[in-house]
Amino acid sequence: MKRASRQRLLLLAAVTTLLAVAGWQLRRDALDEPGTLLALDPAAITHVALTLPGAPTMHYEKRAGHWWRIDGTPARAIDGRLDELAGTAAASVLSWRPASDFDPAKIGLVPPRAVLDLDGQALEFGETSVTGPQHYVRVGQRIALVSERYMPRSPALRTTDLH
Repeated sequence: MKRASRQRLLLLAAVTTLLAVAGWQLRRDALDEPGTLLALDPAAITHVALTLPGAPTMHYEKRAGHWWRIDGTPARAIDGRLDELAGTAAASVLSWRPASDFDPAKIGLVPPRAVLDLDGQALEFGETSVTGPQHYVRVGQRIALVSERYMPRSPALRTTDLH
């Protein structure tokens, strides 16, 4: 085999090895990615229930592209606020840990600060983390840390009503 052919073969082997290592790393990074709170498409969510301290649970349903409060006589809700609540399903998780790693009372989950039910999947929100503007969220048997911006508030309030 000529010297130039050997060099090309070695170069091809090196490039192939680098591509294989890069592919392996990308796959590993994807598996390690914390992901989102729920595997639901926020646009497909049709039922929302929100329980806040000291208030009865509020139930909402999406009908013909609009949100309706369905407690008692149905009434139109603020679509943007309910879309925000539904969007919580896609909240980026900063980290996951088993619920058994925590004392629920110490992180504000006894009782939860808010419970958001999206199409039958409950998200229980606890206290703000000491490490930054993040909230603990119990999802089944796991605890997630998510940005404070996902902490539910009453859909009856517009953002301007809060200031």
